[in-house]
Amino acid sequence: MIEYLGLLGGVALLVWLALRGVNIVLAAILSSLLVIATNGLPLAQGITEYFSFGPLGAFTFAGKFFLLFTAGAVFGRVMGDSHAAASIALALVKRLGAHRALWITTLSCGLLTYGGVVAFVVIFAMYPLGLRLLKEADIPKRLFCAALALGAGTFTLTALPGTPSVQNVIAAVALETDLFAGGWLGLMGAAIMFGGGMWYLERQRLLAALNGEHFVPGPLDRIANATEDDAQHPPATVAIMPLALVLLTIMLPRLFTGLLDEATLSSAAWPFELLRFASRQPIVWPCIALALGTLLAIFLFPLVRRDALVIAGNGAQDAMLPLVNTSAVIGFGGVVTHTVGFESFTRVMLDFGLPPLLSMFTSVSLVSAITGSSSGGLQIFMETMAPAYLEMGISPGALHRISIMASGGFDSLPHCGAIVAMLTITGLTHKEAYRDVGMITVVIPVFATLCVMGVVALL
Repeated sequence: MIEYLGLLGGVALLVWLALRGVNIVLAAILSSLLVIATNGLPLAQGITEYFSFGPLGAFTFAGKFFLLFTAGAVFGRVMGDSHAAASIALALVKRLGAHRALWITTLSCGLLTYGGVVAFVVIFAMYPLGLRLLKEADIPKRLFCAALALGAGTFTLTALPGTPSVQNVIAAVALETDLFAGGWLGLMGAAIMFGGGMWYLERQRLLAALNGEHFVPGPLDRIANATEDDAQHPPATVAIMPLALVLLTIMLPRLFTGLLDEATLSSAAWPFELLRFASRQPIVWPCIALALGTLLAIFLFPLVRRDALVIAGNGAQDAMLPLVNTSAVIGFGGVVTHTVGFESFTRVMLDFGLPPLLSMFTSVSLVSAITGSSSGGLQIFMETMAPAYLEMGISPGALHRISIMASGGFDSLPHCGAIVAMLTITGLTHKEAYRDVGMITVVIPVFATLCVMGVVALL
């Protein structure tokens, strides 16, 4: 009994420490030690192998995905410091109007994250411009936080096919699929997430206006004047070119591979060798795409050209916080997977008699909820349970896409490291903003995933 209590206590401690604002790395280590002690796991092996270097170890994950995090953060830093990201958002302002600040925030964040920019970097890049939009439109800051979450943390990370997000790459590596697997399922889920999220945000904006709720800046918020720095923004048509290059570099090999026959693809000529390389490298190829986008941005934007290496170095530093936080949570999951309680949970989920899709959804959702991380939960699921669901008859493409979408629901409970970081950046508390963020990142994505599962079950 103490083993099960220790497992639940470890999860509860992780949630409680995260809600208290304790560093998620320290929280993960303390929670792991509690699980190790109460489950009788060997201390040295629990810390050095299960938590650190095992198949689900923190450093194993960090080593595998280091280049992807770094490439995304460097690209995001260059796009931010060159004012290209702001230029894209301002172009949307001119077309939609400042009163559509929530639409602009969501679309801008979605475009950047779908282009491969790490979600944390997108939040940093969009926040100063978002404050200006909120002030002009007099929209409560809590809704801006929810719009950030919708654009940077939902449909572009888990649903849209082709995204170079860590979640999409994890599934592709584990299942030997590509980044476009289950494409039409992803498009359906993305449409529900985006449509439902925007409906909720606009409804809350109107209700806030009726209730006399206004924009209130935080004590540390610096709001730029309407013309401040605008002269340094590159034209939107130029600003979007690096993003377009990243997306095209990722998508074109898939397009050509689908159009060419097997005999042609097996040719020894270098273009076909490149196509084969792109289709077999779910981590390296997106990194190459992001590197090409970074080089183009440096070439196009004089503002970053002179100090390109310094800015790129700052971008690499930006990658460390999300990488280390995510890795620490996965390390906690690596310890959890060696407990009696997790073994029992695995057996129950596989033997309970639920339909395979529903069982898979429940498994991914619970593991992601325990770890507070979609990438962490998905990595654990792929390492421990995914092969069994393939044997049950779920196609690799459907398992790829639906498991990613499922990981992006209950991962965003209050102890989620990304949620804690976003609230810290925006200067809001869970009490002020989590109701809206939770609706956007938990309720609507779960509904979208269930809708997609229902369609698959009917076919």
